Amino acid sequence: MPSVMIRRKENGNLLFYVAKKDMEETIASVETDTSEAWGGEILLTDGSKYYIDPISPPPQFPTTLRFKKA
Repeated sequence: MPSVMIRRKENGNLLFYVAKKDMEETIASVETDTSEAWGGEILLTDGSKYYIDPISPPPQFPTTLRFKKA
């Protein structure tokens, strides 16, 4: 389960960064993205999928979270 830093880019998109792999990708979609919860399956622009149990209330970005490879 990698620790992932997520921050909001200037254009509003979320950036997914795994330091140990030096991997940086934009998040294409989030399964649950509401005012009550954030998380579930995360799809990156390179086609990779990660999973985190939905977090309620949604986190403030930037933040570091632990994800599972889906």
